[in-house]
Parts: sequence; C-alpha cells; structure tokens
Amino acid sequence: MKHRDLLSIADLSAEEVWQLIKGAMALKRAPGSDLLSGKVLALLFEKPSLRTRVSFEVAMRQLGGHTIYLSPQEVGLGKREPVADVARVLSRYVDIIAVRTFAHSDLQLLAQNASVPVINALDDYEHPCQALADLLTIYEKKGKLEGLTLAYVGDGNNVARSLFLAAMHAGMTFQMAAPQGYGLDEATVATGHRLAQGGARLLRLTSPEAAASGADILYTDVWTSMGQEAEAESRRRAFAGYQVDARLLSLAKTDAILMHPMPAHYGEELAPGMEASPQSVLFDQAENRLHMQKAILAQILG
Repeated sequence: MKHRDLLSIADLSAEEVWQLIKGAMALKRAPGSDLLSGKVLALLFEKPSLRTRVSFEVAMRQLGGHTIYLSPQEVGLGKREPVADVARVLSRYVDIIAVRTFAHSDLQLLAQNASVPVINALDDYEHPCQALADLLTIYEKKGKLEGLTLAYVGDGNNVARSLFLAAMHAGMTFQMAAPQGYGLDEATVATGHRLAQGGARLLRLTSPEAAASGADILYTDVWTSMGQEAEAESRRRAFAGYQVDARLLSLAKTDAILMHPMPAHYGEELAPGMEASPQSVLFDQAENRLHMQKAILAQILG
C-alpha cells in the first residue's frame, strides 16, 4: 500500500486487508511510536465528524506526525477553488490527505490531481476506513472472519457498500435486509462478487427477521445519511419495521454481537438502550477507528 490512495475497499487485496488488521492489532498493543515523525496529514472535511476527525488526529499524533484540519469554510472545495487546484496546492505542503466529502466524483478528482496519497474518510459512495475498523472489531470478538454471517439491516448506503465489499474479501456471508429500492446497487454487487474469497456470498432480503436469523453479527446504520435530509420523512416511512431491537437481536446467535458505526438515531434504526446491551460492541467499534487509522497511515507512509 505504500504511497497508494485508499478510495475504496476494492483498492485493496484480501492479503492487504489482513495486513491492515494485523497491523492495527499490533499498534493497539503498542500505541506510541515515531514511525511518522515529520509527516503531515491534511484533513480536508466538507462534513462534520467526531470519530473520523479525532481518530485521525490522535492516530497521527501517536505515530509522531502532525495534522492540519481544513473546514468547508476555509477551502470551499469546488466552489471557492477548483478541486484540482486544491489537490495540487496541498500536495506541495503535506504528505497525505484524508478527505471527507459529499461527492465521490470530487474525491476521485482530488486523487487524480494530488501527487501525495489520498484516503477516503467518507463520501456519498463508500466509507472504507469504517469497514476496515469493523473487520478488526469482528476479528477481536470472534477470533476469525471467514465463515461468519453478518446481517445488515438498513439502507444500502456508503457504510453498507464498504462493509459488504470488506465481508466479501474476508469470506463472510452478508445477509442484507432493506426495503425495495434501498438495497445495494448492482455495480457494488458486481464488484463484491469479483472480490469474493472462500465461501463469501450475498443474500439480498427484505425481511429483517430473515436476515438476523442465526447471524453472528447484527449491524445497522442510519436511515438518512448526511445530504439526504430532504428525504428523512419518506425514509422513516419506508424503514418502519426495520428497527434493530432486543427482539430482532434475539433471532441471531446467542453470542452474536451488535454493531453500529455511530452516530446512532435512537428510536429510528436502533431501539433506545440497545447501545448498552451486553452484546453491543458499538464503543469498541468507535475505539478501533483509531487503531485502524494508524495501520492505514503506517502502511501508506511508513
């Protein structure tokens, strides 16, 4: 991965995914390092963030490097200044750029024009850093990935796409329940089939109960992502009955874990109190963003 972009889970091989998981585990055990001493990461963010911003900033600091945060007001990506010019200028100042933006096309344009590596810190199509941290969490809790069944209940959004592709790399069964018209797009499904390892497979369902039945992992995410606020009410109606609650979790295996990338909308996709369930690993997930971000930065820059 040295000096390469990370825009999609599909940019990685199955071997590289495992290298990142093992690297994150090692860095979790020994957090302090000067591995990236003198290196500078630019955080170019058009969307607000808690976990992504803090995990990248702390990751870079723990590896001996530095970060600079650039807000939408400071840059005006594609508005105040062309995306290509932003990429070329930042490449003269920093060693790597993490971009959190609305449009995948802007991310691609920035990566095409930057002479330093670019990381997708979330866009409207994928969230690869989240999915990689999720695999780390699952591996820590289950001791394996291949052969596990991951049930995803909810919208076929950026998190779902990256998680599905990561699951295919890992040889998992991905059982997704979504209302008609809200599932994974065909291009993502085709990419997943190309990446599939071992017994990896996709089951596309509309019943949350069918998806959760016998699952090792029950995963959900928001019904309305940033930039879709105008659709919030219609989405609440479409996803009525797709809330993950104690009843749905009880259909999974008795040792199943409950996952959500957060922030959670309690009372919508996740029933109030579920974050405190003994089966919840939500805050372990959040912590593992830090360790996986460190592994990504170390692999690309170190």
